[in-house]
Amino acid sequence: MYARLSGVLFPIVSLVLLGSVYWGYQEHQEKNSVLLKAENQYQRAFHDLSFHMDQLNEQLGNTLAVNSTSQAYHRKGLVNVWRITSEAQNEINQLPLTLLPFSTTEEFLSKIANFSYRTSVRDLTKQPLTDKEYATLKTLYNNSKDISADLRKMQAKVLQNNLRWMDVELALASERTPSDNTIIDGFKTMDKKVAEYPEIDWGPSVAALYEKRNVRMLTGKKATPQEIAQKAAGFLGLRDPDAVKVTENGKGTEYESYSAVVVAAENDRNVQMEFTKQGGRLIWFMNPRSTGKVQKVSLREAEQEARRFLKGRGYADKEPISYDDADNSVNITYASVQDGVVIYPEKLTVKVALDNGQVVGLQAADFVYEQHARKLPKPGISEAEARKLLNPSFKMAGMRLALIENELREEVLCYEFRGRINGGDYRIFVNADTGIEEKIEHA
Repeated sequence: MYARLSGVLFPIVSLVLLGSVYWGYQEHQEKNSVLLKAENQYQRAFHDLSFHMDQLNEQLGNTLAVNSTSQAYHRKGLVNVWRITSEAQNEINQLPLTLLPFSTTEEFLSKIANFSYRTSVRDLTKQPLTDKEYATLKTLYNNSKDISADLRKMQAKVLQNNLRWMDVELALASERTPSDNTIIDGFKTMDKKVAEYPEIDWGPSVAALYEKRNVRMLTGKKATPQEIAQKAAGFLGLRDPDAVKVTENGKGTEYESYSAVVVAAENDRNVQMEFTKQGGRLIWFMNPRSTGKVQKVSLREAEQEARRFLKGRGYADKEPISYDDADNSVNITYASVQDGVVIYPEKLTVKVALDNGQVVGLQAADFVYEQHARKLPKPGISEAEARKLLNPSFKMAGMRLALIENELREEVLCYEFRGRINGGDYRIFVNADTGIEEKIEHA
């Protein structure tokens, strides 16, 4: 009996064992294939990064070598600097450096890209490179030479010692990072060296990109928690300020604020708000309730309700500039209006639930930090002259004057033309002084 049973089970067990061995072999092969592919991608990105840093240094040198009156080559050179830097940034993002302190070098490359792009897009025949910008380019040329040399040294070690990037990834992922990893040490040294570079004058347009909003941008006295509770209760139409719980955030820092929470009824969610400490201005409000599945309110009715909501809370004279509906609600963005001109930087967004028309959210950070007295310029060209500059196929549906922020972070007065072309709705902003198309948006 046992002989017959073993005669039946033996081939079965053998097949299972062989199948397990084959499956394990296949898994091992697939794992090795994935690891090899990842290693090849890392190696390609690293060597491409070294190549592009060499190119960046060369292109900066070429741009500095030509005559100061060669605006056409300056533009071409700066565009190439922007393109090469963008490629280098992309290659850094492909390397397993997320756990490595390499942010200083990444920010440095980001500023080079922004500086070269914003300098190249302006009319260099009217605004040629300044002495400060020449000095900045010379500094970037010298700094990029150092970074390029460091990368070439690392590249030589990687090739000479057959170093693997998968070892870097494993080392960074582990809690105890080895101190003798050549690649990790090389990138750490490079980032430390970049951090020690003297401060560079990037110019106002680039510096503005890295300015963070803080209390120094605001006016008014510092509000107390009691005053915030009063403001929150008034905003929500509550009689009892004690129903509002106020918490202070970032005390003693440049980002001081207050969080206000109103405890909701059972089976509902708490209403949340945030105020600036300086001046006690509302940054955002949110009622995170479910908006239901059935739409009972039209977009027109929602816009009317949003306008009433804003007017009743001190946000009068606002013009809708965009709509975005999803999940049975609509976000309507409004901007301030001054002397008939729509002030795009001063914008706020209202969220309206389409099941009953209730306003369930307000985002007012842009309005809070960008609101200030402005002296608006007069248009240098007429509407008719600006309209002639549009594509003849553009079917205009409306026009208004608007103040926008262009790519150089400058506020410029524009004619905003709304209409259709190529089967889509567009907003085209034409500079009211120069006739240049500053911005084109899909409406």
